[in-house]
Amino acid sequence: MKRRMINSLLGVVLVVVAVFCVPLALVEKQSIIDTANERADAAAVRLLGLVETRLAAHEPVTGERIGSQVVDGYYAEIQVPDQPLITIGSKPAGGDPVRATESGASGETVTVEQSRSEVDREIGHMLLLLGLVALLAVQAAVALAVWQARRLARPLTDLVETAERLGSGDPRPRDRRYGVAELDRVAEVLDASAERIGRMLTAERRLAADASHQLRTPLTALSMRLEEITALSHQPETVREEASIALQQVERLTDVVQRLLTNQRDTHGPSAGGFELDEVIRQQREEWAATMRGAGRRLVTEGLAGVIALGTPGTVSQVLATLIENSLMHGAGTVTLRVRPSSSSVVVEVQDEGPGVPAELGNRVFERTVSGRNSTGIGLAVARDLAEADGGRLELLSLRPPVFALFLNRPTVG
Repeated sequence: MKRRMINSLLGVVLVVVAVFCVPLALVEKQSIIDTANERADAAAVRLLGLVETRLAAHEPVTGERIGSQVVDGYYAEIQVPDQPLITIGSKPAGGDPVRATESGASGETVTVEQSRSEVDREIGHMLLLLGLVALLAVQAAVALAVWQARRLARPLTDLVETAERLGSGDPRPRDRRYGVAELDRVAEVLDASAERIGRMLTAERRLAADASHQLRTPLTALSMRLEEITALSHQPETVREEASIALQQVERLTDVVQRLLTNQRDTHGPSAGGFELDEVIRQQREEWAATMRGAGRRLVTEGLAGVIALGTPGTVSQVLATLIENSLMHGAGTVTLRVRPSSSSVVVEVQDEGPGVPAELGNRVFERTVSGRNSTGIGLAVARDLAEADGGRLELLSLRPPVFALFLNRPTVG
């Protein structure tokens, strides 16, 4: 591209130089010739005047007396009637000299000649000067073409690098502009594409992190249920009960995956419907019973019963499971699930008897990468996102004892 731009600009300059210099050289050449002829005419007129003056005064006309009036470099011939030819200076060598002839009233004739070499020398100087100007113009054009080619090629090189970076998975925009409208537009489109790709990659990584974190708890509980089924194979009724609970956990696990994908792809969220909150709490109590026994702790429920809440049972189950797991990991003692009314909402509180949330964290526990000891910092953030996507909200009501509250809307009575 650089070579093409340089050749194109250089070609344009050469054409301009040719179109400009050739006519100018012809005009200047003719001007030099015309000036030489005018000088010769002026010398002939001046010499004729001297001859006529001497003839009028009846003085002799000789080369010695009027030769000093002839400009150096000129050759003159004076023809006076009844007198021999008078010559002044040396006759120019070569043919076709610059010649001028003037005649007087008494029949005298004056001829002045100048060597053509003097005129050719002036023409040569003029052509040399034009050649130097043309050469400087071409050199300036080459320098300008190289600079312009680099100026236009550098943005294209940057854009190619940006495209390569996008293809290699580095979506950082470069925010470079070059002062060329078309190139700046391409740069803007690439930067916008880089931002979109960056958001998409972030969303995909976030989905993967959320999915891996949220699936860990159901898979752990399912594994423990299957272990209990294996241990209780001699008790058919217990096996059927544990298998039924395991199947419920599998269904909830499937719902978790579906909810994560829905939250990822649908920014408007699902339409919430009414459901029995008691059923969700009973499910949590059954699923976490074995884990709590294994940790030497208890999970108890208290508060309102028979409450109808607005939302998605699978989402509420996932949020409560995250809060219970958080209490199991970071808390101590009995974990309490408490249902209480709050204006037009119903609140499900999860509380334990542990040391609570450090004061320096506060509500920052819901931020990603902010966590207590031995955790990823994702669970509570995902739980809050799930709650908000389902039309509810998740808050930290108390640091000590730690109380997390899930606020759910209640259907209006019409």
